Amino acid sequence: YWGNVNTTGPRACYDEGKRVAETMMYAYKNQNNVDIRIARIFNTFGPRMHPNDGRVVSNFIIQTLQNMPLTIYGDGTQTRSFQYVDDLVNGLVSLMNSPYDSPCNIGNPEEYSIQNFAEQIIEMTKSTSTVTYLPAVADDPTQRKADISVAKREINWEPKVAVREGLQKTIAYFTSELEIAGGEILPTGPDAARPKGKLDTMSSSVS
Repeated sequence: YWGNVNTTGPRACYDEGKRVAETMMYAYKNQNNVDIRIARIFNTFGPRMHPNDGRVVSNFIIQTLQNMPLTIYGDGTQTRSFQYVDDLVNGLVSLMNSPYDSPCNIGNPEEYSIQNFAEQIIEMTKSTSTVTYLPAVADDPTQRKADISVAKREINWEPKVAVREGLQKTIAYFTSELEIAGGEILPTGPDAARPKGKLDTMSSSVS
């Protein structure tokens, strides 16, 4: 992938930052004769995600558990692929332990439209949430699907955890977080509220 990005758009720092990081790694390798590995990590989810991180999975789960409207930016036809955190960790370990030092995608090739993904989470949480559509984000990719052919060939890795299985574990985690937070978390937007954890609750009660 040689890249074709808008260098002045709202995502430019993010897109160009990743590309220059890879360039700098290869320059460092050639200058100092050190081993490097480059992992291109696709959307990852699982327990211990922060409820306010603004990611699709955490937003959707937190919203559906509270029967809030799900927010979709655009018409929902854009696609993404999601991998469970255990698979990511195993993929990174496999890459680190291999001699392969070219870019390697670590992701799950299962592809979902955002609309379909929202509907699946609503069904899994037995929620009454509806979907609210907001304007699309500028330069937001219309398709993301992990091509893991290199990972399979070079490091003998592919994801083992089905997306639905990972979602079940993540939903259970956020259900517990909601209970700790007193039943309400605002996952995104100007009024987003960071839930109080056990330590925060203990400190406030002591003071």
